[in-house]
Amino acid sequence: MTEHETGPGDRAEQQAGGATARAGVRQDNGAQVKTGKDNGGVPEAGIPELVIISGMSGAGRSTAAKCLEDLGWFVVDNLPPALIPTMVELGARSQGNVARIAVVVDVRGRRFFDNLRESLADLDARGVTRRTVFLESSDDALVRRFESVRRPHPLQGDGRIVDGIAAERELLRELRGDADLVIDTSGLNVHELRAKMHAQFAGEEEPELRATVMSFGFKYGLPVDADLVVDMRFLPNPHWIPELRPFTGLNEEVASYVFNQPGAKEFLDRYAELLRLVAAGYRREGKRYVTIAVGCTGGKHRSVAMSEKLAARLAAEGVETVVVHRDMGRE
Repeated sequence: MTEHETGPGDRAEQQAGGATARAGVRQDNGAQVKTGKDNGGVPEAGIPELVIISGMSGAGRSTAAKCLEDLGWFVVDNLPPALIPTMVELGARSQGNVARIAVVVDVRGRRFFDNLRESLADLDARGVTRRTVFLESSDDALVRRFESVRRPHPLQGDGRIVDGIAAERELLRELRGDADLVIDTSGLNVHELRAKMHAQFAGEEEPELRATVMSFGFKYGLPVDADLVVDMRFLPNPHWIPELRPFTGLNEEVASYVFNQPGAKEFLDRYAELLRLVAAGYRREGKRYVTIAVGCTGGKHRSVAMSEKLAARLAAEGVETVVVHRDMGRE
């Protein structure tokens, strides 16, 4: 995301230091209820599902929140962490009208940020089904976004924007490590981020595991949100075939060339088998999201063709899958 996102200045609803609730109430009883020993006096059947949205300032928190709002979630922006259990309790008393709540937590509420761990422990004790989404972005992308809107970083004080970014990364390090879903928005525009959020949260029923298969070019850098990375540079590059060079891995002739090379089909079969093993382990550990990065030199031919085939294999085995071609078209 560049000028079309994020961040620092795109919240029309933002009030200094205040919590802003945006409309978006589900009318059905779609909450997933998790039984706990102590629900703090709240009826178990009414406990809302909760998503906590956090991450770097300028990385797209407001866009992610607006996407959930459009999907029928009740969204609260800049709520002090200490008040999250109270918000959930109010939702539980709404007789099913507020079945899904999304809370944006960021450094604007830094005076209350130390209370987040205590609040999360309270939610666990109440049996609340909760997930944490962390929006990540590179330093270069964040600097460009702050400079484009001519606003300071919330933590830079008398220093530079990069000083504020470094301080925020350190503050959020532990939360990022505990997040259920990390999305790197460095190379995403608003529409692509919304598509990712929609793919993860649009379903009426939560699938066991959701996968993003992302093609990329090594010359543009590794995706920072990848859980697994594989390298297709062991296959001959269609770039050196003049009649194939203009096309991408979505082209049938390019894909046929890639998969007719020695080792290509064997790799697909064996890696798909390996992913079945990994997916089973992720499910046992309660991990719901996985990003599989498939790389080649430029992210145009080999990685694109392999990503498409791999995504089709995963989908055929019941894994809800979205394909992202990060670097296709950058040449």
